[in-house]
Amino acid sequence: MAKQNYQITVTDNAIPAVRRVITAGLSQYNREMAGYCDAKNLSVLVMDSQSKKVVGGLLGRTSLGLFFIDLLFLPTPLRGNGIGAQVIEYAEAEAKERGCSTAVLYTITFQAPGFYERRGYRVLGRIECPSPGHTRLCMTKAL
Repeated sequence: MAKQNYQITVTDNAIPAVRRVITAGLSQYNREMAGYCDAKNLSVLVMDSQSKKVVGGLLGRTSLGLFFIDLLFLPTPLRGNGIGAQVIEYAEAEAKERGCSTAVLYTITFQAPGFYERRGYRVLGRIECPSPGHTRLCMTKAL
């Protein structure tokens, strides 16, 4: 194989066209390796009923039988009253409809302590962060 020259760049703001190149490349690779590619974003939005503005929700994705929870946020006034549980339930139901059998997420111990455990998630691993007491958890749940 002939040596080619490449430049590697680090950025915190990949533009949509760049994301499409990477997504399309991975999709094609998955198709070649697994025989199919079913990657799809999954979002559950929580909106203010009057203004219709999004105030929180869940951002995730499904791919090859796994449901990845990337981000879950609710403003403080909406926490502790079951809305988060509903968001998770809606997301898990949709993931199951898409053929997912397992959910995976990363969280930090100070973010909604016990929330995921009460919903059947279990800790796969712990990663200590530089600040004492801010342990990251990798969690999973069979759907």
